[in-house]
Amino acid sequence: MDSIIQRKNELIRIEGLGKTFTSKSGSVTALKNINLSIYSGEIFGIIGLSGAGKSTLVRCINFLERPTEGDVIFDGESLSSLTPAQLRIRRRSMGMIFQQFNLLMQRTALANITFPLEIAGVPKERALERARELLQIVGLADREKAYPSQLSGGQKQRIAIARALATEPKVLLCDEATSALDPTTTASILALIKDINRKLGITVIIITHEMSVIEEICSRVAIIDHSKIAEVGDVDEIFIRPKSEIARKLIFPEGPRETLFNGEHCVRIVFDGKSSFEPVIANLILECQTPVNILYANTKNVNGTALGQMLLQLPESESSRKRVLAYLTVKGIPFTEETIRQED
Repeated sequence: MDSIIQRKNELIRIEGLGKTFTSKSGSVTALKNINLSIYSGEIFGIIGLSGAGKSTLVRCINFLERPTEGDVIFDGESLSSLTPAQLRIRRRSMGMIFQQFNLLMQRTALANITFPLEIAGVPKERALERARELLQIVGLADREKAYPSQLSGGQKQRIAIARALATEPKVLLCDEATSALDPTTTASILALIKDINRKLGITVIIITHEMSVIEEICSRVAIIDHSKIAEVGDVDEIFIRPKSEIARKLIFPEGPRETLFNGEHCVRIVFDGKSSFEPVIANLILECQTPVNILYANTKNVNGTALGQMLLQLPESESSRKRVLAYLTVKGIPFTEETIRQED
């Protein structure tokens, strides 16, 4: 991945951002001293529990909510310095999709996509051409005449994504974009967003309360807790070694987790000097929150040192497997990946 190149190109910088809402009953601070850098071409996640301030943050990024303090520097330009008219033009570079799709019910799929282009003054023929290009990209070229009431939840979100891309934005802001969808549809929408990011080079910011979404699609993540940034870093690093209490709660939620195994993904661990008193497998399961199945073990204790090997069967979940392999690598435990074919 070109992460080193991307990180040299800062697209969004959030500086000391704070947001306080004031009403007759008093003031509520939604965000405090938020400082973040988001780089061109990356998929960046922002996660927190309900009420943490993440949705307020995404609306402050494009100044739909004006921050009480601090600033957002977008593509080298201070948003707080812009006039309302200039800000409306700048927002064309920031596409946004929402949990409830926000489609215009009286318009067809095609007309929903052309709507922001009409507002921007794009000629009708060019707007229609662009909308049909986007319908192809989101896989709904055959549904251009359908109204939102005739579309499934996943199809509505695909139209919403196409609409957000209509003005050729540099960043796509996704505010709980999959929360209203079932797991299978969620997976297809995340795959589409990842494909758009890869093919079009659009920076994506994902706002969510679901760690599985961050794990599936994001390269870096910021965790918000009580209106502040609790932790920020590479997703793999935070999953392996969460530093904050809120990160541990989000990554390792309580409760049973059903895990499916097959013989396609196994790892052979070699014990060549670990202390016999170090619970390697137990520590792996606790830190990765991923169960493993021991298929074979041949280890012995030689003067307090564990020698031998162990064959573990890993879960079907790709993200769970990645966590296990990353953990073994970080801990310096020798291993090889293997496939065990079952005979009919």
